[in-house]
Amino acid sequence: MNQVGFVGRLVRTPELRETENNKKMAWITVAVTRSFKNINGEYETDFIDCTLWDMVATNTVKHCKKGDIISVRGRLQSHVYEKDGEKHYVLEVIGERVTFISSVK
Repeated sequence: MNQVGFVGRLVRTPELRETENNKKMAWITVAVTRSFKNINGEYETDFIDCTLWDMVATNTVKHCKKGDIISVRGRLQSHVYEKDGEKHYVLEVIGERVTFISSVK
């Protein structure tokens, strides 16, 4: 099973883009605070990059802005690309469902 889910704040206002094949998409970054403190007694934050497609992308761009709290459900996807003769491995979250929880005024 390949499933991820998390709740956090949007780091920046999402923008809708179109691929060469006229598919709608958006990239978002969600700041997710860890549920435990580090050795210094502080909560750390992870910044999770997500790719959204089609209506998920369109609705997120339409209804969300920087600072909003959202829930993302999706899957992990990996791919490899080569640059300057060196292989690079990427693991990304494909957001399949975004729920709008709270909006910043």
